[in-house]
Amino acid sequence: MNYSISQLETWDKSYNWHPFTPMAAYLDGTPIIISKARGFFLVDQHGKEYIDGFSSLWCNIHGHQVPELDNALNEQLRKVAHSTFLGLSNEPATILAKKLVELAPAGLNRVFYSDSGATAVEVALKMAFQYWHQCPNPKKSKTKFLALGMAYHGDTMGDVSIGDLGRFHDIFKPLLFPTIKSPAPYCYRCPLRLKPESCGMACALELEKLVELHAHELVAVVIEPLVQGAAGMVTAPRGFLKRVREVTKKHDVLLIADEVAVGFGRTGTLFACEQEQVVPDFLCLAKGITGGYMPLAATMTNDEIFNAFLNEPGGEDKTFQHGHTYTANPLGAAVAIASLDLLIRENGVLAQVRAKGERMQKHLDRLRGFPFVGDIRRSGLMIGIELVANRETRQPFPAGVNPAHAICMMAGGYGLMIRPLGDVVVVMPPPAIPEEIVDRIGEVLYNCMMDFSTKISGQEG
Repeated sequence: MNYSISQLETWDKSYNWHPFTPMAAYLDGTPIIISKARGFFLVDQHGKEYIDGFSSLWCNIHGHQVPELDNALNEQLRKVAHSTFLGLSNEPATILAKKLVELAPAGLNRVFYSDSGATAVEVALKMAFQYWHQCPNPKKSKTKFLALGMAYHGDTMGDVSIGDLGRFHDIFKPLLFPTIKSPAPYCYRCPLRLKPESCGMACALELEKLVELHAHELVAVVIEPLVQGAAGMVTAPRGFLKRVREVTKKHDVLLIADEVAVGFGRTGTLFACEQEQVVPDFLCLAKGITGGYMPLAATMTNDEIFNAFLNEPGGEDKTFQHGHTYTANPLGAAVAIASLDLLIRENGVLAQVRAKGERMQKHLDRLRGFPFVGDIRRSGLMIGIELVANRETRQPFPAGVNPAHAICMMAGGYGLMIRPLGDVVVVMPPPAIPEEIVDRIGEVLYNCMMDFSTKISGQEG
C-alpha cells in the first residue's frame, strides 16, 4: 500500500516513541523516514541520500541490498522462517555455531543464541553467576561483578547494573544490584588525573588491585575489548586487555568480553580480543553478526562452564533456565553465515579494514587544525572526535551548546548520517565501505568543522 509522505510524517510523530531520542525536540521537527537503502546509502521519504556513516547503529557490515545476503534470506524463507530452539534445533543455527567456534578464540566451543547485544551480555552475567554455584568446587560467595567506569553493556537490568553512564543509568539505580567499578582507561580525561606517557598504565594497576581485593566475591570482570563504544569511542592503551585477562586468571575470576560493538571486523580483526591474544571465558556477539540484516546474538563460552550445567542422574537440576522466543532464528542464522563468508574470504572485507582505517586517519588528521577538536580516537573504523571549548584546558562546552549534535545535524545537510555521544562525534561506517566514500566522509567532516568554526566565531563576535 502507498501512503503519502505527509501521512507517514504525521503518524510517526503521533504514534512512535524513538529510543535515545529527546522526544519533545523530535516532535518539533520534521522526521527523517528512511524509505529504502542501497549500497552504503540510506534514502529518506523525499528521495535524499545519506551515507550510512554509523552503520545503521553499528551493525551494518557490507552495505544494503547485498545480493549474497538477500539470497541467503530468500532461500531460507522458502524452507522455514522460524521454529523454537527450546529442545529443538535448526540447520542454519547449527552451521553458524560451528563456524563461530572455528573462528573465535580457541576453546570457546559452545554457542548460546539470543536476539540482541543486551541479551548476549545478560546471558553471560547469569551463566557466570550460576557457574560458581554449580562448578566442581562451588564458590557461592561470588556474587558481584567488576566493570569499568563509563561502561555501557545494554539496557536490560543486569546490563544497566554493570553500566556507568549517568545519562543512561542513574535514574534506575534503586533497581540495580551493586557492582564494583574500576577506572576507565580514558587517557584523554584520565579519571586518576595522570598522564599516559608517565602513568605506567595506572588504570590497569587499579583494576588489578580491585580484582585481588575482591576475588573472593567476584563472579567476573566485564569489559569491552579495546574500545568503550557508548562512552565516546574511548580506546584503551595497548596491553590493557591482556593485563585484565592475566589478573582474572590469577585470581580465579571469569572474564566476560562484550564484543557486541567491536566484533566482526570493526577494529581491524574479526574479534578485538585477537589483537592481544586474549581468550575470555565468555564472548558476547550481536550487531554485525548478521551484517546488519536481522536481530541475532550469541554468547560463546567453553566446555568447563558448559559442563557445570549438565544434570547428573538423580541429582539437582542444573539447567540454565533462560531463553528467548526468537533464539537462533533460522533467517538470522542463514544471513549470518552468508555475512561471515563475505567478511573472511580471501581478499574479503576483513582484509581491507586496516587500510581503510589508515585512509580515514589522513582525513581525521586534518581536523586537528580546529581549536575545538580536543581528541581524535580511532580503532579500525571506529572513530570518536571529542570537542572542547578550550583545547589547552580540555574544558567542555557549556551545557546547552551541544557541539557534537550541531555537527551531526550539519553532516545530515551534506548527506552524511552520523550520531553524537555527548560531546563526541561518532563515525563508524560499514567495514566494506569503498575508499571513495571514505574520502567523501572525510570531506564532509572537514566541511562541518569549518561551518561550526564559522558559527561559533560569529557567536563570539
